[in-house]
Amino acid sequence: MAAFESRDPAAPFFWTERFTQGQTPWDRGGVPAALEQFPAQSVSLVTLIPGCGAGHEVAYLSQRGWDVTAIDFSSAAVQIARANLGEWACRVVEADFFAFTPSRPLECIYERAFLCALPREKWTKIVSRYAALLPPKGLLAGFFFFDKSPKGPPFGADEELSSMLSPYFDKIYDRPVEDSVPVFHGKERWQLWRRNTTVAV
Repeated sequence: MAAFESRDPAAPFFWTERFTQGQTPWDRGGVPAALEQFPAQSVSLVTLIPGCGAGHEVAYLSQRGWDVTAIDFSSAAVQIARANLGEWACRVVEADFFAFTPSRPLECIYERAFLCALPREKWTKIVSRYAALLPPKGLLAGFFFFDKSPKGPPFGADEELSSMLSPYFDKIYDRPVEDSVPVFHGKERWQLWRRNTTVAV
């Protein structure tokens, strides 16, 4: 049984402990099916992956010509991702999502177990940051975890997710995920949101 010192998922050390000890049940070891189909449906996009973990999606999108930057505030996650990614290792940066400034204007943010990794009281700030980073018509694409349990991580969403996103984004796609890892099984949805022009940040 793993022993952890940190119980605060908002702190980098919480995640560094788990990566260092190999306790990463959210890591599927590859790319989900919905993401495999996504590049074929979109032109190459300048994309940010916050909370990238082991970085499997970085290589997949980069190999298809996407301009990807992945960030994580856990030094252990960054080291693991860089070790996994070979020629794409330079695309992984140790950084705090709330302070990071992309080198190029973004066209897409890919969400994968980032929102649900952080306590719900952080979500309004995360959504505002998504909106600030993306221009009108920019895409927020990814996997969202829905669960009413008060405990986490992962922290599940409910109707509050749409209420937080809808001032800034229009939902254009939503479907259940069929190949989730056990920790997300039956509670995950693949969604695509487009940044609107209605609300400025």
